[in-house]
Amino acid sequence: MTIKQREFKPAWWAKGPHAQTILADFLTRRDKSLGHQQRLELPDGDFVDLVWTTPPPENYQGPLIVLFHGLEGSIKSHYASRLLTAIKKHHWLGVIMHFRGCSGEPNRLSRAYHSGETTDARYLLTHLKQRFPMCDLYGVGYSLGGNMLLKYLAKHQDDSLISAAVAISPPLDLSACQQRLKQGFSRVYQHHLLKRMKANLALKMQKVPQLVEHLLCGSDLSKITNFHQFDSLVTAPLHGFSSAQDYYQQCSALPDLKKIRTPSLILHAKDDPFMSEAVIPTKEQLSLFVEYQLTQHGGHVGFIEGKYPWRPQFYIEQRVTNFFQQMINR
Repeated sequence: MTIKQREFKPAWWAKGPHAQTILADFLTRRDKSLGHQQRLELPDGDFVDLVWTTPPPENYQGPLIVLFHGLEGSIKSHYASRLLTAIKKHHWLGVIMHFRGCSGEPNRLSRAYHSGETTDARYLLTHLKQRFPMCDLYGVGYSLGGNMLLKYLAKHQDDSLISAAVAISPPLDLSACQQRLKQGFSRVYQHHLLKRMKANLALKMQKVPQLVEHLLCGSDLSKITNFHQFDSLVTAPLHGFSSAQDYYQQCSALPDLKKIRTPSLILHAKDDPFMSEAVIPTKEQLSLFVEYQLTQHGGHVGFIEGKYPWRPQFYIEQRVTNFFQQMINR
């Protein structure tokens, strides 16, 4: 069966980048039936929380889709709810891995997650491969999770354990993206995310008092007003980077795309308010295994279609499931 892929056509009533980005959240109906939870204990004594589309049968042999969310995302994120619902409709099995501290409960250790942290993803995928040896695993990463997934694929190459992958709106150049979020209306997104990040960090300080010793700002989070400051004072010292710039350089996926050997799709919108043209890879930077799709419109993890605002359609889920169906049919 040949699947013809159509181009993205933004809804006439949501053409701007901010309308695409913001309305995608407001217009998404959450599927309340999603929610079979599992806690996965990690080798270092911490944990990550999983949510499955349905209770996973032990003898399952079909496609298993593993979702990695964006910064401060969760099962409640609009894109996660929509994709997992689409996976259920295909009668596939899906699971989302919450990064440490993103499931509503602070994690146990001082360390957290970041754009280049791939060890938890590796542990999960190894666990899934052992539990479902007859399954093909497929990975989907959104925003930060997309950058992380691409870093993972480049690191593990022929041993990725993943049959195919999709990265939606990944910030492939972290330094350029944090600069973009200091400009214009994009500062609203930065403010919103930073507020949540600082609130979660303050909550974690109560559970893990020794965390304060690792932060260059101590317990005074008022010093943090943008992503660069957060990464300088929190992300870098907490995860062994010498500075925010060192973190950006080591964890941006753009320089590593050439190393990927897993069939992969990267979807970007040219008007993404989280990014600049610095994230757009050249043909020479792409592996032969990577398909790159750049649309004129779509915002950040938006890609809303449809004639009527009360009946929106979303391009991402159709694009992702079609891509995986093509891989399955090969």
